[in-house]
Amino acid sequence: MDASGTDRLFAGSIPDLYDRCVVPLIFQGYAADLARRVAMLRPARVLETAAGTGVVTRALAQALPTAELVATDLNPPMLERARAVGAAVPVRWQPADAQSLPFDDASFDAVVCQFGAMFFPDKVRAFSEARRVLRPGGMFMFNVWDRLEENEFTWVVTEALATVFPEDPPQFMRRIPHGYFDTALIERHLRDAGFESPRFETVAARSRAATASEPAMALCQGTPLRSEIEARGGVGLAQATSACADALEARFGAGPVDGRIQAHVVCAYRLE
Repeated sequence: MDASGTDRLFAGSIPDLYDRCVVPLIFQGYAADLARRVAMLRPARVLETAAGTGVVTRALAQALPTAELVATDLNPPMLERARAVGAAVPVRWQPADAQSLPFDDASFDAVVCQFGAMFFPDKVRAFSEARRVLRPGGMFMFNVWDRLEENEFTWVVTEALATVFPEDPPQFMRRIPHGYFDTALIERHLRDAGFESPRFETVAARSRAATASEPAMALCQGTPLRSEIEARGGVGLAQATSACADALEARFGAGPVDGRIQAHVVCAYRLE
């Protein structure tokens, strides 16, 4: 289940497609939700891990205009895209591994991570690092996707690719983005990292696009799923994307498409 190799590679054309296609499709609403929750505590100094192209960073900048924001990600190309887009207030953009943060102990009021925990090879270590850099009373808030079947566009795309590549179906979506949904396991990892009594809330939403081609393009070409498709050969990326668009249209109809998405929001505090 741990991410490795191309599972964690967001490079080439992926950052641009991710920001233009994937972010508005599934991330924008959850970013606003996460920023609203964090802003309720009025933290003065906030660290974001796995910031990607900065969708949460921008939401935090709007919700916390006077806070000091530090946004980090393992992939410099993603941060370069985030820096180019910018935010409403100055942000310190810094490449960093969430499992080995280059910050002092007890130096942040909040640590925030949107849909990044699934990618951490050693989740307890990453959570321990989040706790280490939090001040006593500080909050660690993150979200993760629920199981694949609760996220309709991604599920349909995964099923469609299984028909395109029946001998070796791409499993990136099931393995990584939707592979860390067990709240009991997440709680155990947080407790092993030193957090006590984490809180969970399951948040359902809708994902909408003008045509079925948009989620097909976003998921097949704007995520590391692209690398899995290209590695298989035989069927090209464009043909695989088209097959997914056909499957989405068959499921949701021609014209605008609307599918269910669902995630868990997790909140834990450093008590001492």
